[in-house]
Amino acid sequence: MNPFRQRLQQGDVVLGQMVLELFTPGIGPMLAACGMEFVIFDMEHGRCDISLLAEMIASCRGSDIVPIARIPDVSFRPLSRVLDIGARGVMVPRVETREQAQDIVAQLKYAPQGRRGVALGIAHDLYQAGDRSAFAKINEDIVVILLLETEKAFENLEDIVSVPGVDIAWMGHYDLTVSMGIPAQFDHPRFLTAMDSLISVCRRHGVAPGFLPPTAESAVHWIQKGFRAISLGSDIGVFLEALRRFRASVSESISDLQPSTEVRKS
Repeated sequence: MNPFRQRLQQGDVVLGQMVLELFTPGIGPMLAACGMEFVIFDMEHGRCDISLLAEMIASCRGSDIVPIARIPDVSFRPLSRVLDIGARGVMVPRVETREQAQDIVAQLKYAPQGRRGVALGIAHDLYQAGDRSAFAKINEDIVVILLLETEKAFENLEDIVSVPGVDIAWMGHYDLTVSMGIPAQFDHPRFLTAMDSLISVCRRHGVAPGFLPPTAESAVHWIQKGFRAISLGSDIGVFLEALRRFRASVSESISDLQPSTEVRKS
């Protein structure tokens, strides 16, 4: 089984990162070298298309990191296309109903659990078609992540999260606050109630709640509250923050070394 999915089922906390910009063949192995367990390649807000996704996934082979595709929309068809090129999990945005959740799981699983189209001996199984037991093994490998990011989704929270086959219910925090009419107010009582509700419902159904916190302090806080699938920021956010700190430190040191411009009196 996918080690990421196995750890989720064991109740562990798993750490990774969402990539929106730095689509280089080294990004997956670099994240793995930093101890990340998964990488989400963003096709919704990032510049990643299906061809680039295939390259990114191939570049993860040989490292321990689990590649996941965030598809552009819930209506993206077929969902299994990103699995056929080797993604080991799929994040689906804007899920709002139980029927959508059921359809997503069905598209990502082979029969009898679903209706995924069959293509063996291609990228996802490393060009080595297995025997009839391969279908069950592949089903066990795939991580299903639902992005819940509207008021309607949270009205249907119990119905969505309880769908068999859902592994992670991910908080879409920006979109949710916009949907609530409280854009980016992440300390608003209504948003905090939604976070608590997600944790509670996920715990009841054995599903991992997921989130992208912007800081280490925020990550620790929400892990302590019960979130178990955590993106440590995004590639853009982490890179910019690290570079700003690096530059500020260098600039401060340089200013301390600048020679005095005071004219000495003879």
